[in-house]
Amino acid sequence: MGFVQLTDAYPWDALAPYLERAGRHPDGVVDLSIGTPVDPTPLVVQDALRAAADAPGYPTAHGTPALRAAVVDWFARCRGVTDLDPAGVLPTVGSKEFVAALPSLLGLGPGDKVVVPSAAYPTYDVGARLAGAQVVVADDAAAWAGDAAVRLVWVNSPSNPTGEVLGAERLRAVVRAARELGAVVASDECYAQLPWVSPWTDDGVPCLLQDSVAEGDRSGLLVVYSLSKQSNVAGYRAAFAAGDPDLIGRILLLRRHMGMMIPAPVQAAMIAALGDDAHVDAQRETYRARRELLVSALTTAGYAVDHSEAGLYLWVRPVDGVGDCWSTLGDLADAGIIAGPGAFYGEAATSHVRIALTATDERIRAAAKRLSSMR
Repeated sequence: MGFVQLTDAYPWDALAPYLERAGRHPDGVVDLSIGTPVDPTPLVVQDALRAAADAPGYPTAHGTPALRAAVVDWFARCRGVTDLDPAGVLPTVGSKEFVAALPSLLGLGPGDKVVVPSAAYPTYDVGARLAGAQVVVADDAAAWAGDAAVRLVWVNSPSNPTGEVLGAERLRAVVRAARELGAVVASDECYAQLPWVSPWTDDGVPCLLQDSVAEGDRSGLLVVYSLSKQSNVAGYRAAFAAGDPDLIGRILLLRRHMGMMIPAPVQAAMIAALGDDAHVDAQRETYRARRELLVSALTTAGYAVDHSEAGLYLWVRPVDGVGDCWSTLGDLADAGIIAGPGAFYGEAATSHVRIALTATDERIRAAAKRLSSMR
């Protein structure tokens, strides 16, 4: 079996010349590209990690009953999903590894198809190709409905990179089309706790598992969620998948063989994070203030902010439509600001750049000042 050749280089390495260009700014670089949290991990989470530091035995791949119960409670309280079966909860080593491994864990291979959004987190594509499956790029269920080769459909709401939120009706159409094929629907909802505006419906940020979408049947459905952003624990690699207990059971068996286990102290920290809404509310307001400052400055500088209804990013393009993401990246770099090029997220995204809200208040103020003076 040959090595799967994904790319000649890691995409983010392409930012090196722009970082060098931005570094010439006398007040230094404001890096708004990758989106790693910078604010402190809440003390309630740190304290739980420390208290569980004496952990001489192996943790279980399924997680402790207490952790799975905390996830169930969180879904009911925060995502409108009641009566979730604890057997259908699986802690993961961050969400990215699960996204990349899911097609393989489901047994997909040559001849199978994986549907991904047109502007999407690259790991959906990477995971499909690692399994040897074919990638289908589509935002509308009508584009793949009836295709028996479709075995897995990814949806991402709120979207990374665009911040778009999918309403319950649109998600329900995906579920119905997938069920006609016996395909799995996996929903990446990692930014669901960071909503800003509501142009869609009264649904807020709908969850794939809630009754208005799943129609009372969670078979074939999986939700992926991470605590990295809402709780500033990206360094803990704390995430989980939840949904169909039969699917989770099949995936769990393989992960037990692979030794994919969350460290016991991290599981304890996750329980604390999931049970404390106050720190999430506080962090949301911090991001809200940063977002408002950047949106105002970007508008003044002649940029449009599209979608961006939720999440940690602004989806930005020049109002005049001149140039692609690389020219915008260069203009921003000349102001000492680094963004993420839309080209990293698919051909449909090349006119935009992604600007993260994850920088300190001081750096966000610096970026806003520079933007406001650009035009």
